[in-house]
Amino acid sequence: MRLDLKTLRDMKGKTPICAVTCYDAAMARLLDQEVDVLLVGDSLAMVVQGHDNTLPVTLEEMIYHTRMVARGSTHAFLLADLPFLSYQTSVEDAVRSAGRLLKEGGAQMVKLEGGRAVVPQVTALAGYGIPVMGHLGLTPQSVHAIGYGKQGKDSAAAQTLLSDAAALEQAGAAMLLLENIPHDLAEQVSRQSSLPTIGIGAGPGCDGQVQVLHDLAGWIPDFTPRHAVKYMEGGKALQEAARRYAQDVRERKFLSK
Repeated sequence: MRLDLKTLRDMKGKTPICAVTCYDAAMARLLDQEVDVLLVGDSLAMVVQGHDNTLPVTLEEMIYHTRMVARGSTHAFLLADLPFLSYQTSVEDAVRSAGRLLKEGGAQMVKLEGGRAVVPQVTALAGYGIPVMGHLGLTPQSVHAIGYGKQGKDSAAAQTLLSDAAALEQAGAAMLLLENIPHDLAEQVSRQSSLPTIGIGAGPGCDGQVQVLHDLAGWIPDFTPRHAVKYMEGGKALQEAARRYAQDVRERKFLSK
């Protein structure tokens, strides 16, 4: 039986929430019993599709990958990103896009980026019974405006983020993701908000953590974000397996016994 939103919210201040990104059924089966949340992130644009940022991924593609993860899991809470331009253009678009991720993809919650600018969307989604996670700090869909650097570093930016967090909570958001902000600021948000906070590059003071699967598995050997921790060298292991397989085939040793 899947974890539900009430369970996650009850974990705040008690048990840290463990989340990891996931994009297909095979990985979902392996991860499902080990973590609390599977996030079908728009990061798939970069780690799966090979783009330079998250902007190109479409709603149809997000639904497709969410559906695969839903089929491969039975335990972990299923969270999916609303991709760029699927919710910013209007409240109606936000409701329609989020509804499709739940109805067609099997998601239990959607995540969108932004603070007070998306309050109308959050209010509408919450009003229709669609759980929403807000995303503050480094918002990758705004890469061309803010880049990938740490956010909320000065007092004015920190105050804006605190105000945005409060606005999202008041609008009906159920959880918050805090990305690449100072650790003390993330801890302050976590203390002041009744919502569970999930951090990525935001320090240990959050109520939980999320990592991109490809980062923690070391599947991209030549790149590791500063906030990521490699728990294995999966990319090098796969390359070595492929090398040995190719050698056996070329030497006519494969299935020769």
